Amino acid sequence: MKTLNFNIDSRDARDCGASRAFNIRQLVVAGWTGRDVAAMEAHIRELEELGVKRPPYTPVFYRVAAERLGAPEQIQVSGQASSGEAEFLLVKDGGEVLVGIASDHTDREVETYGITVSKQMCEKPCAATLWRLADVEGHWDALMLRSYATIDGERVLYQEGPVTAMRAPADLIARFAEHGGEFADGTAMLCGTLPAIGGIRPAQRFEIELEDPILGRTLRHGYEVVSLPVQG
Repeated sequence: MKTLNFNIDSRDARDCGASRAFNIRQLVVAGWTGRDVAAMEAHIRELEELGVKRPPYTPVFYRVAAERLGAPEQIQVSGQASSGEAEFLLVKDGGEVLVGIASDHTDREVETYGITVSKQMCEKPCAATLWRLADVEGHWDALMLRSYATIDGERVLYQEGPVTAMRAPADLIARFAEHGGEFADGTAMLCGTLPAIGGIRPAQRFEIELEDPILGRTLRHGYEVVSLPVQG
């Protein structure tokens, strides 16, 4: 279990500036969650080019240690083969589902022979603020995911698109249950990503955003990526 403090940004004035402790007992990374079969196929092919095998079914729910989730400003990774992915985050606490933004930072070299292990190897940085799902359900399809990567000193748009590229929260939670999972209090789930503009590649800094254009607000987090030497 990992305890994280999140600020709650909601339409309820009582939440203004409020911080709440969340006990994360289960961290799930949902893969291949696309609503658009063509777009999902593009991402699968993108990973196949790196040697990653196709999933046996979609979506797939990988389990990762709860300790991997947090809001660090810097992470350390082995070698130069890892990269981030912007994903909306679902967290359940007190019987309520909240929404955030996180990066499924993954070791791409390890991913070619063990996807679950590759997910476990890297931290899953997330923003320190959450929205109540109830506040955005009515305009969910208007939300936008975005990421920026700093590569060789240049900050570039790395991913951008609507959350409609992925299955909706209720759909993912239901499919998780179909495969024996329980989205109980203390569960956090990363919910799939968009294809990388220009292809998957490592970066020295990665920034993630979830924009709500209807309520005029954005969740953001950025982190530096420090590559550690590989000696064998």
